[in-house]
Amino acid sequence: MADFTEIDREDFRNLLIEIGRSRMPFGKFGIKAYPPAGVPIMDLPPEYLEWFKERGFPKGRLGELMAQVCEIKAVGMDSVFDPLRRANGGRFRLKPTRGRSFDFE
Repeated sequence: MADFTEIDREDFRNLLIEIGRSRMPFGKFGIKAYPPAGVPIMDLPPEYLEWFKERGFPKGRLGELMAQVCEIKAVGMDSVFDPLRRANGGRFRLKPTRGRSFDFE
């Protein structure tokens, strides 16, 4: 079993912070579908991330972070994002909330 050094922990902490701040800027979960900033990449569905894994993640830092999120979710460690979600008010709701209005007349 590998021991994590303080630098490794600090790097992982910084990676999580960066993931927590990153949002999907385009596509099905982007700014147009979920204004004003898009869905946080840590809350993207695993199927969506797997689709990118098969076809190629976006270029640049966004793609690198999405690949990391995909791997974290693939090994069942999605709960590592829970402290970030709590700090941001909970898991991002992907489906719009429906108003509960009944008219029986």
